[in-house]
Amino acid sequence: MIRAVLFDLDDTLFAHRGAVEAGILAHLDAIGTVVEDRAATLEQWRDLEELHYPRYLAGELGYLEQRRVRARGLMSALGGSLDGDARADDWWSGYHREYRNAWRLHDDALPCLDTLRDRIPGVKLGIITNGELDFQMTRLDATRLGERMDVIVASGDVGVTKPDRRIFELACERLGSLPSDAVYVGDRLRTDAIGAAAAGLRGIWLDRPGEESDPADLREAEDLGVVRIRSLAELPVVVAAP
Repeated sequence: MIRAVLFDLDDTLFAHRGAVEAGILAHLDAIGTVVEDRAATLEQWRDLEELHYPRYLAGELGYLEQRRVRARGLMSALGGSLDGDARADDWWSGYHREYRNAWRLHDDALPCLDTLRDRIPGVKLGIITNGELDFQMTRLDATRLGERMDVIVASGDVGVTKPDRRIFELACERLGSLPSDAVYVGDRLRTDAIGAAAAGLRGIWLDRPGEESDPADLREAEDLGVVRIRSLAELPVVVAAP
């Protein structure tokens, strides 16, 4: 019997990618940076996040330094520069204002949570996220998502990151649930779904865009019983299935 449903935050419940794209373009426009190919610039900004944020999670960069490296990388690609930490931090502050203006939840997030509460009496809900707890809480508070959760576990607070099994086990422990009685859903196949399944939870992969994935990851996911969904609207049915 499922007693707990845990979620990733970014691009699972919270529309991070859309806010990032809207925020960076608005910021570049505001500071007068000429962007000839907006699609290419968005791809560059995503690539910088995918490169340097994992370095922060691995302890190779500090939290502020990974921001500065990403800011300098984009401006360099656009023919500009950001000399000194103060300039990079000011640039990031401007970007963050625009990013924050674009914060929202995915349209299927709250209906999914409401349906789970209705269909599973006494179900516990929670979030496991790779990031700093204080920053994640600003987004959870702004979207009023935090008040719906029974537990929030952030890697920066507990010292271990997904897909390490210990972070999944810790969340279950805080909810008073066995891993075998819990479901975890996230948008990253290895970090979220495979990591959770390897820790003994039921792993659910939320594949919104339907992008190409590593064949080895797909085989491992199949062996672990990971379920693939395209929308959170599917989750209550999947959770209720034996």
